[in-house]
Amino acid sequence: MRPILPFFAVAITLIACAAAGTSDSAPAAPGTAVPTVSDEGLAPSYPPSATEGERGVAIFAGGCFWCVESEYDDLPGVFAAVSGYIGGPETAPTYKQVASGATGHTEAVRVVFDPSVVTYEQLLDRFWKNHDPFRADAQFCDRGTQYRPGIFPLDADQREAAHRTKGEVAKRFGEDVVTEITDAGVFWTAEDYHQDFHHKNPGHYLRYRMGCGRDKRLKEIWGSSE
Repeated sequence: MRPILPFFAVAITLIACAAAGTSDSAPAAPGTAVPTVSDEGLAPSYPPSATEGERGVAIFAGGCFWCVESEYDDLPGVFAAVSGYIGGPETAPTYKQVASGATGHTEAVRVVFDPSVVTYEQLLDRFWKNHDPFRADAQFCDRGTQYRPGIFPLDADQREAAHRTKGEVAKRFGEDVVTEITDAGVFWTAEDYHQDFHHKNPGHYLRYRMGCGRDKRLKEIWGSSE
């Protein structure tokens, strides 16, 4: 088994995804593909659906949603990558509730994409290579069920692709892959200050990402050429 990333206790206390707090950044512009809200409002929910008209929808969880969102935000063919919560029974969970680990949700990202430009399989490939598939209830420096990695299929085709590629990863490394595959339930959009965090607060984002050892661990697993 590959060595587990050490926990940077002091640094992460200051810059971890779970300790971000609110931002002074202005709210996202209205009219975005998936609306966001402030702490004072309830996050809109999205019932499971693999399409929005001619657009495809995919949901992935790979630890702190800031870092998962940033991997898809600027990908050609992606209309929107939105941070939120999935996997728990609570209605309209807040960040503070989810961060406590008590709601059953995990931080996730809902990707709305153009299937004629980027396929679900390509989105899956990017997902696998940007999280640690060998750690359950934790990713990098973040620990707890709210950081468990997962794929949340929205139809039979997505479910088949998720299981097939999970098997390919397990075969490649000769290890059990703990990334969960669970049919999607309701996805709740996270508070506005979490959306596009890597653009709104690039300094904080980069300090967190480096301090959490995310890129170091990804290189250990996938190599520098991935």
